[in-house]
Amino acid sequence: MTNIASITLDATDTEAADRFYATAFDLGDLVRTRTAAEAATGFRGFTLSLITSQPADVDVLVESALAAGATTVKPVAKSMWGYGGIVQAPDGAVWQLATSTKKNTGPATGKVDEVVLLLGVEDVAATKKFYAGRGLTVSKGFGRSYAEFATDPGSVKLSLYRRRALAKTVGADPQGAGPHGLLIGGDIGPCTDPDGFAWDAAAPARVS
Repeated sequence: MTNIASITLDATDTEAADRFYATAFDLGDLVRTRTAAEAATGFRGFTLSLITSQPADVDVLVESALAAGATTVKPVAKSMWGYGGIVQAPDGAVWQLATSTKKNTGPATGKVDEVVLLLGVEDVAATKKFYAGRGLTVSKGFGRSYAEFATDPGSVKLSLYRRRALAKTVGADPQGAGPHGLLIGGDIGPCTDPDGFAWDAAAPARVS
């Protein structure tokens, strides 16, 4: 199965960004940073999501992120689909913290069950075809609105959503300017998809 092994995010201060991610989410090698070659402004065209098993865990992650320096984009709240909120990391990346469950079933642990990379694309069908042609298997789809690909446990799940709809979800101007500020490390790299999202070969685990 084709997988995403890591996500590398551009940051003007990589030491501060690494410190934030280690403190806020503790995702290890799944999330890395690199020095930004060009500043991105406005909507960067993607979000990252941390999916948990219950609302209490969402609250723990949001509190941890805010304490580490994130800002609130949308406060946590219940909705038709579950419970969640959105924060922006100091490097500019937008994170959705959510669960499909509305009631707690035990003590909060802050455990992350799944990491999802959601790309905002102009044409979901065309971009889905691009990835399917490189070995990714579509596990869920809603016409030209949304697509989700199957991944192995422990890797980042890839999903596609219409760019304007994703921008609206996070309250951003869909136009944006500058680079995505994102490098996806996985089995299909190196390549660039139809919306300019760049992939590279999966990098080896970092040695501390």
